[in-house]
Amino acid sequence: MHHWIAEPDELAEHLARWTDIELLALDTEFIRERTWWAQLALVQMTAPGHEVLLVDPTVPGIPELLRTLIGDPAIVKLMHSASEDVQALQRGCNTVPTPLFDTQIAATLCGFGAGMGYQKLVETQLGIALPKSETRSDWLRRPLTPAQLVYAADDVLHLHALHAILSDKLRELGREEWFAEDCARLIANSSSETPDRYPHLALRGAQYLDADAQALLCRLLRWRETQARAGDRPKGWILDNELAIALARKPPIDARAFHAFLDTQPKAPRKLRSELWDALAAPLTAAEHEIPLVQTPDGAQKKLLRALQDAVAAEAARLVLGDGVLASRRTLEALLDGNGWPAALEGWRRPILEPLLRPILDTAD
Repeated sequence: MHHWIAEPDELAEHLARWTDIELLALDTEFIRERTWWAQLALVQMTAPGHEVLLVDPTVPGIPELLRTLIGDPAIVKLMHSASEDVQALQRGCNTVPTPLFDTQIAATLCGFGAGMGYQKLVETQLGIALPKSETRSDWLRRPLTPAQLVYAADDVLHLHALHAILSDKLRELGREEWFAEDCARLIANSSSETPDRYPHLALRGAQYLDADAQALLCRLLRWRETQARAGDRPKGWILDNELAIALARKPPIDARAFHAFLDTQPKAPRKLRSELWDALAAPLTAAEHEIPLVQTPDGAQKKLLRALQDAVAAEAARLVLGDGVLASRRTLEALLDGNGWPAALEGWRRPILEPLLRPILDTAD
């Protein structure tokens, strides 16, 4: 049973009956295809012994009520793969769901599989098959269709049952502290609005650029994010990755050549061309010359990376954890760069991995 809520007074009446709850099953639907910031379109929630509420957060007055509930530190929020939902709630309700119990993280640490989707987790643990037909719905449409409402309600309907299974398994494995750390990390990473200092490091194509070109690419990507945030537009609409790499690799000699080149590119920006040229044409600063670079690994580095990956894979298999849970390839590459122990490997991972990886790293010294 679910109930549609589109009036603040009605939501307040329901919440007044939710006294002394300790667990809140929570999910959101949002739209982000045409914006930088997620547009919160629907909030689904239920507490033990209560029906599912499908709440319209676009109605004035409702976000404030949701903020009080979702931000209550005495209530554990049960969610699945919550990173984007955290961003949507922060933007739409000015709060984040802490403390968090993320069932995807829990399933991973329980050895049920890394990155498992909600439908698959419900099916494997509860034997219930859920429909997937509304995955790409327009959640800002009003009224929502009956199929959308059922789909949205299903997204929180089984979280309490999953919580019972997963929390027992985490306790049995002695991984409750691991889980708490990873949930806190998810909240911290997802709620941070600090721009990436070195966005070029995430682009594989950057490894084929020389140092000056990588510094210029870093500047262009920083400029792109600034413009995307200010204009609330997807960053790909501001400047395409491949075009950014092409401009950094071989900057046009002057503004005329720049515009002529963009005119040949199907994904070239139609607006902000002058601002893009200004960002491209300015000389590199001393600070930009000091940024970390994406390295093209030589034979020895590739062998070293493979040794690190093999050690991590063996330990993950021993712990019955999926690929990438202990350390991703990108994190291991960062470890090889010699800039210290990566933040992604801190917490419970460090005492497990450092004794395994340090001897391998020492062979390269």
